[in-house]
Amino acid sequence: MDRRTLLHRLGRQAAALALAQLFGPARAQGAQGALGAPARWPAGVGDPFTLGVASGMPRPDSVVIWTRLAPQPHESGGGLPPVPLAVRWELAEDERFSVGLRRGEFLARPEHAHAVHVEVNGLASGRAWFYRFIAGGAVSAVGRTRTAPAEDEPVARLRLALASCQHYEQGWYAAHREIAARELDVVLFVGDYIYESSNPRHQVRQHEGPVPQTLDAYRARHATYKLDADLRAAHAAHPWILTWDDHEVENDYAGDASPSGLDTAAFLRRRAAAYQAWFEHLPVSPAMAPNGPAMRIHDRYRWGRLAELWTLDGRQYRSVQACGDEGAAGGRSISTDCAELADPARTVFGAAQERWLAEGLAQSTRPWKLLAQGSQLSPAGVAVPGLARRIYSDGWDGYPLARERLLDAIAAAGGDTIVLGGDVHRHVAANLRLRPDDARSPIVAAEFVTSSITSRGIAEPLMTAIRASNPDLLHARSDERGYTFLEVTPQAAHCDFRATPYPAQPGAALYSQARFSVAAGQPGVVRD
Repeated sequence: MDRRTLLHRLGRQAAALALAQLFGPARAQGAQGALGAPARWPAGVGDPFTLGVASGMPRPDSVVIWTRLAPQPHESGGGLPPVPLAVRWELAEDERFSVGLRRGEFLARPEHAHAVHVEVNGLASGRAWFYRFIAGGAVSAVGRTRTAPAEDEPVARLRLALASCQHYEQGWYAAHREIAARELDVVLFVGDYIYESSNPRHQVRQHEGPVPQTLDAYRARHATYKLDADLRAAHAAHPWILTWDDHEVENDYAGDASPSGLDTAAFLRRRAAAYQAWFEHLPVSPAMAPNGPAMRIHDRYRWGRLAELWTLDGRQYRSVQACGDEGAAGGRSISTDCAELADPARTVFGAAQERWLAEGLAQSTRPWKLLAQGSQLSPAGVAVPGLARRIYSDGWDGYPLARERLLDAIAAAGGDTIVLGGDVHRHVAANLRLRPDDARSPIVAAEFVTSSITSRGIAEPLMTAIRASNPDLLHARSDERGYTFLEVTPQAAHCDFRATPYPAQPGAALYSQARFSVAAGQPGVVRD
């Protein structure tokens, strides 16, 4: 089946009425909860699959499939009673669910917003799969996913879409529409899946409510984003691998410190609500369920013998930004004269995650090593004649010794490393030197940063100053929105920056803003 046909069928939810009758209310009422009580489907409930379906975390023998029961997604409880409800899931090798069918039941619980996270194990590697959910006489859209290749397989290529920063109010998800239509192995999302904030000067559509502070409010914000048809299509078309940045909770938060003045206890309550809502709305393993304000999301994936991918968490363990009010988080423009920048204890990933990554890089036998994290690693400060350089304290420039430790680990591991990022709302191709800003230092890795799906970029005069001050930036444009297509082969990694003018319009067609590549064994970036 070609991609166009698949997309047409993803939006059809009523085509499987016979299956709904087979696995509808009568079967659901027989499902047993953890304590043995029957789970009964409530009468009069409309379509429970308004937020679509999704898959993620592809491994050689498993994949996670997701949905959430929410006939009224902006209402508390999603419009459902506060009782467990049974959902039937099916996964097969064909869209008719006639080949290799696997099925089971999941008890969706109100304390998790009736979210469904099923980790399907024992699957054949490197294969496409189709999946769907059935509940209360309703059948979900059909999703398509795939398992990763076997770890010892000599893979010919890895195709991924790198995406970030999808402010709902600031544009339409034309990039997701194109992502859904592409032939891909995985979507790699590196942060700012939702935005807690709003700016009335840059609205093309509106959030459902004010800045979220509570679990119900974060659930409603996630629902607003999931109700976008293009985002749902991109989720249904491909497996996703995700990490987060700051707007999933609060802009520029650092560890347990809030930029808005909340005390530690109050902010951790807010963070716990945000983390739970993030978990409830994304295709991640049920084993990742948060414990209050704590949730481990950094992880490691292998793509045959070709590549290894690390997803990194740059928020949960981050030191407070330097040279601000004591103890208060928040990014700001500072001078490199700031004495705190020289403190070796300051970190983005936290000491334990730093060690985990360094050990993983050293142990990896794959030729390509991909590091997925939230921001731009290469320098982005501005030189000021006669004065110290100006930097933004929330970026990697504000954590120079943590950046040096990361680059040391990359250099020590050898192989071909590409750092992938988002956050800064610009397409960037850069060389990463062992010692940033030192032209005599060797290049040890390449960097590709994706522009935002919708979020507004910085003004062109500042972008011009950043380019002029940082010669290792081979490409940096902040005036257009989009995503990045990356294809990795044994010989090279090819990057295509897909773009459309800001603000992204509903029917926008994206184009190739620039193309770059990294040859195996040669860490520098070259323009195609």
